[in-house]
Amino acid sequence: MPWNEPGGDQKDPWTGKKRGSSNDPEEFIRKLTQKLGGLFGSGDGSDGNNNGTKGIALLLTLVVAGWLLSGIYTVDARQQGLVLRFGAFQEIMGAGLHWHLPYPVETVEIIDVEQNRSAQDRSTMLTKDENIVEIGVSVQYKIRNAQEYAFNVKDVDSNDQSSGTLYQVMRGATREVVGRNDMDFILKEGREQIAGDAQALMQKVLDDYKSGLQVLKVNLTYAEAPTEVKEAFDDANKARENANQFKNEAETYSNKVLPEARGKAARLLEEANAKRQEAIDRAEGDAARFTQLVAAYRKAPEITRERLYLETMEAVMGGSRKVVVDATKGNNMIYLPMTSSNDPAAAIAADAVNNAAAATAAKTAPTANAAAGASKTPSDTDKTEGEIVRGTDRESSTRGGR
Repeated sequence: MPWNEPGGDQKDPWTGKKRGSSNDPEEFIRKLTQKLGGLFGSGDGSDGNNNGTKGIALLLTLVVAGWLLSGIYTVDARQQGLVLRFGAFQEIMGAGLHWHLPYPVETVEIIDVEQNRSAQDRSTMLTKDENIVEIGVSVQYKIRNAQEYAFNVKDVDSNDQSSGTLYQVMRGATREVVGRNDMDFILKEGREQIAGDAQALMQKVLDDYKSGLQVLKVNLTYAEAPTEVKEAFDDANKARENANQFKNEAETYSNKVLPEARGKAARLLEEANAKRQEAIDRAEGDAARFTQLVAAYRKAPEITRERLYLETMEAVMGGSRKVVVDATKGNNMIYLPMTSSNDPAAAIAADAVNNAAAATAAKTAPTANAAAGASKTPSDTDKTEGEIVRGTDRESSTRGGR
């Protein structure tokens, strides 16, 4: 007998289970439909009406409770919540658990005000000296006022550079600052100054827009000449670096030589002042001594004249080589060289004369010694050679002066 004919065992030929059992999905759906119909009064009689009213009230209560619970929200410590009522701003909520009237009455927009955000731009710009440079700029910023950020400016930090306000302000401020400076200043020592000026100008414009953004840092990440002329600019930069190197070397040499020259000049100046003072003192002493000699000469002219002569001869002959030959017979030869003893020619001549004088003295020595012995007094034996020489010189000088 077929499985679906009346009077059969009513079993499912695929599962082997009896049709209409509790595990049958169709049976489950049928029973659920009956229960819901009874709950909302689809049945007959007064009990069905009461159950339907209670079911509708319960359902409405659950819907309202779920709607009210949907107004609960949480704001993190780094965030701020902007409460909007029918699209109009109401208040700013801080960190914590809050509740608002559910949608569509009120909505909440959560904004992270502590996140550091960044934007980059790179383009070619015209400098003050009418050169073209390629500039790359990186900006770091964050939201300072959530209300201004959300409502005052549209797409303030959109990633679309053609419509984002921040990108337009960044590019405009950079162009203005670059246009006020020369190319050499931009490519070399002016990067920090240009970045600072661009940051100040960006902040001013964003404040005028009331954008609610705060610019934290502007970095000039790239500043080079265009590719077409980069080789020529590299050569110019190399020449500039060489010039700076030579300049530094010259300054180093100058710092080394100048102190030595100043020290030498100071030393020479001190020596000159010392010699000057010495000459002044010597002149003053000579003048004082001459004044004293004048007074002495007026009192005793002959004695003073004799003393001056003897002192002068002693001073002149004191540093000269002298050869004195004393003989009673024969020729007396006295050699008084007035040239410097350091002169080699004079020294050779003096040696030759001394040798000749020694030979002459040897020939006449016996006669001279006999005569000298006969005329010598006991007091002469006690005289030294220097005294004899000085006495002879003084006697001859006195005779000559007289």
